[in-house]
Amino acid sequence: MTAESAASDRAASGGGGADGAERGAPLVNIANALTASRLVLVPVFLVALFWGGGQEPLWRWLATGVFLLASVTDRIDGELARRRGLVTDFGKIADPLADKALTGAALLGLSALGELPWWVSGVIVFRELLVTLLRFWVIRHGVIPATRGGKLKTLLQTVAVGLYLLPLGAALDPLEWVVMGGAVLVTVATGVDYAARAVRLRVAGPPTRDGRG
Repeated sequence: MTAESAASDRAASGGGGADGAERGAPLVNIANALTASRLVLVPVFLVALFWGGGQEPLWRWLATGVFLLASVTDRIDGELARRRGLVTDFGKIADPLADKALTGAALLGLSALGELPWWVSGVIVFRELLVTLLRFWVIRHGVIPATRGGKLKTLLQTVAVGLYLLPLGAALDPLEWVVMGGAVLVTVATGVDYAARAVRLRVAGPPTRDGRG
């Protein structure tokens, strides 16, 4: 699940604009536990990625497994929060941050190992940081709904990073370049779209009691 869609799901599940705290959702719940576990897995992933200079096949497989496991929790926690009404302020903030921490750690780690150009990591990380800042900028004005582009962006990033993590040598190079190239293009396009929608939402002003901007 994208960070944008996870935040939208958690906000939408509050019903009638009420957040999890207003509906009595406990801070300690399964959705928040999964989000917290994803944050904990980030340093575990980095240790596995850099062990042996990043060249130990066993540890690279382990790093890939940790990355994929954390990515799966990103998909599950938003679904649980929406379906079970487990929306909390912690979840709204921590979920997208955990998602970006995982992706950013993977990209920057691969660049530090010389396996991914720094400009690729820079473009994607900058976009994710920008969207996070924009989310806080418009948080009092409403939630920007998830788009298909955002979901495609997350899918491409996850697949691309997974391919780069796999210790399979040069055999996957062409596929890695194609998927990562697509991820970069969609990342930039969705970032521009998110920025434009954030500006429009901010200009419209906060919603009134009748739900109108």
